Formats: sequence, C-alpha cells, structure tokens
Amino acid sequence: MIIKSIELADYRNYDSLTMEFCEGTNILYGDNAQGKTNILEAIYVASTTKSHKGSKDKDIVNFDKEEAHIRTYIEKEGVNTRIDMHLRKSKSKGIAIDGQKIKKAADLLGLCNVVFFSPEDLGIIKNGPSERRRFVDMELCQLDNFYLYNLNNYNKIINQRNKLLKDMYMNPQLKETLNIWDMQLVSYGSKIIERRKLFVEQLNEIIYDIHKKLSGGKEELTIKYEPDVNIDEFEQKLKYSQDRDIKTKMTSVGPHRDDFCFLVGDTDIRKFGSQGQQRTAALSLKLSEIELVKKITKDTPILLLDDVLSELDSNRQNYLLNSIGDIQTIITCTGLEEFVNNRFEIDRVFKVANGEVTCMNHADEEPGGM
Repeated sequence: MIIKSIELADYRNYDSLTMEFCEGTNILYGDNAQGKTNILEAIYVASTTKSHKGSKDKDIVNFDKEEAHIRTYIEKEGVNTRIDMHLRKSKSKGIAIDGQKIKKAADLLGLCNVVFFSPEDLGIIKNGPSERRRFVDMELCQLDNFYLYNLNNYNKIINQRNKLLKDMYMNPQLKETLNIWDMQLVSYGSKIIERRKLFVEQLNEIIYDIHKKLSGGKEELTIKYEPDVNIDEFEQKLKYSQDRDIKTKMTSVGPHRDDFCFLVGDTDIRKFGSQGQQRTAALSLKLSEIELVKKITKDTPILLLDDVLSELDSNRQNYLLNSIGDIQTIITCTGLEEFVNNRFEIDRVFKVANGEVTCMNHADEEPGGM
C-alpha cells in the first residue's frame, strides 16, 4: 500500500497544493507552524474520515472559505484508486471512491490503512483512559467494519440514554422506557468488549518481543484489558445503576469507561513508571500497531511520523528508523540533521514554508524535479 499523490484545496493554510510521494521515505522539513502537520492530517482524514487531532470539519476548512477538498491517489496490489473528500463547514462531508459517492464511512475505512505517530502519542501511557480508548478505537475502526458499526451504534445509544436521563428530571414517567435503551446498550457494548479483548490479545503477541528489544532486554511489557464491566454482569449492573444514573444524568456503566493497563513485570507504569519507561512503552505500542496491521490486512500501512524523532533519544530514534524499512513513511521535522547523523536513507525531501511546498534534492538542497 502506498499513497502516490495528494491534492488539497482550501485545506487549513493551503489554498492549493499538489504533492507526489515516493514509495520509501518522504521528509517534510521546515520551521514550526508552516503547515507540515496539516499535510499529514489531510492524509489521515482521507484515510479515516477523521482528524487525528479530533478537529471538526469546520475547523479544517480554510478560515475564509466554506469548503475544502482532498484528492488522494493510492496504489494497492497494483490497483490505483482515487479518494475524493469534500469538507464543508455547515454540512456533513462528501466522499467518493473512483468517482462513486459512498454513503457510509465504513465503505472507506480499510481501503488505506495509516498509522499516525505524534509527540502527543508518547503520553498515551501516562494520560487518561480516554486517550487509550481512542487509540484502540481508531485502530479497530480501520481494521474491522463490524467494530465500527457496533461502536457507532453504542455511542448513539449512550447519547440517547443520557438525554433520556436528563429529560426524566422533568418527566419521571420516562423511566419506563429506560430498559429499552439498556437492552440495546448491552447488545452493542458486549460486542465492543469482546473485540477489545481480542485486540489486546493480538497486541500482546507482538509487543512483548518489540519492547524487550527496545529496552535492551531489560523489560517485559504486557497490556492488560480493564473492562468497566464484564459481559455476564453488564445487564445487571446497568439495572442497579439506574437510580444513580438518574441523579447524575449520565450513564455510569459500560465500555465507554474501559481502560488498558501497561505492566512492566508487576509494575503499572501508567502510575509508577518513569517517563523513559512510559515513552518506550508508547513507542512499542505504535510499532506493534504497524505489525498488527500487516498481520491482519496482509499489507503494509502508511506511516505518518509528525516530529516524533526530536522527542526520542538516539537509541529509540535508531530503533524506530530501522523498523520502517519496508513501509512508505512520511516524516515531518524541523531539520535534516537527525537523518544525516543516523545515515538514514531519504528518498524524497520537501521544504515547507508559509504554506508553500518545494521538492528538494536532499544531497545539496537545491530545487529539483519529482
């Protein structure tokens, strides 16, 4: 799987941009706040329909415009595919694959698998449960349409149930309808719990060896799934929590409150790990994500590295760079020194300045053709 080119129109700080990527390593370098991350975000949006930052479409569209467009050309197993995405400030986005409009995001997900790695991801271990759930959800939604279907329905039911809990303050008789929502919550939520459990099992098969090598053989990492509720207790606990939920006007039981524990030996490094341990575990997690995508899809994902190298020490930099040899990678950075120092093979270099992108010859940094 590779991305061949991308075209942007009125996307964030880009009025118009066309970029052609090579199969290997593509470097985007330049000062901060010039638009490097916006290009990676556009690739991620074109692949998943969502911003890695959680930004809404109205925030992505150029400030003084009403619409933005992303056109992406990808190649998978020798087949070329065009993805068109039409983002609007006041309406839902439009998506077309090879000119054919699609109605559901599920029809796009999995077509172009991407792994996004940013400095914020290095905090996934020490930060709150919502970030760890988001990591799992974003990966599973790319890999499993059935999971996406169940998650979307579960979230809709949660919103509707919470609205009902608020409405019951003025109309207590509505409590009679609560059981109907609870049954649906258990149905969709149980499937989410089952898939998350399998996902953690699959990750553990991969992450153990990666982390052991990354830590120089000193640490053994295990991920433990911590469901808020077990499937066989779900219905009963929801029933017991109804009075409390009515008082708080919030649903207090379900997989929307799950967490994932990271253990080095018997130590929970979310709470008791050093910053170095937490960062190494986060890097192991991302590298495992790449391997899991390969294993499940029988294809390589596109790797997007957003200024991550500057946050890693030389050992972790080397391990990361040596791990991505067979994957198309698009990397943002402020300078090329880290790659030169690592004698890392660079296939194409782009200089980004003030929303303008120039393809460079990385040997002498003079403008060159693509």
